[in-house]
Amino acid sequence: MQSISGIVYLILIACLLPYVFAMIAKAVGGFTLKDNQNPRQFLSNTNGLAARANAAQQNSFEGLPLFIAAILMAEYMVIDQHVIMILGSAYLILRVLYGICYLANWSSLRSVMWLLSMCCPIFLLVLVIRLT
Repeated sequence: MQSISGIVYLILIACLLPYVFAMIAKAVGGFTLKDNQNPRQFLSNTNGLAARANAAQQNSFEGLPLFIAAILMAEYMVIDQHVIMILGSAYLILRVLYGICYLANWSSLRSVMWLLSMCCPIFLLVLVIRLT
């Protein structure tokens, strides 16, 4: 039961991460209650740090389905819990680093963090495939 809760935490944190970047984008971009009428338009009109935070938010949402599918499939196929937790935790750490690189405008390092983060769920799926 303890290992299942760890996996739930991985998924929860991954699901909340895009919202952290959204809050940063809004805070830095000068979001007001007036902008709440159309927050997507507000975010699309930002630039600099706010625009990069919004892009990190969007990319975090884009990577989420692969991560969740890989974690759930690995759990379903009874991949070793330590492997799931290590790769899931590595994904989250790399995604946070990816976001930091995005905010800091370190594009080359950001690309490396993105690639490494995407390798984690892909490797989990490869392990699942090898079991079938």
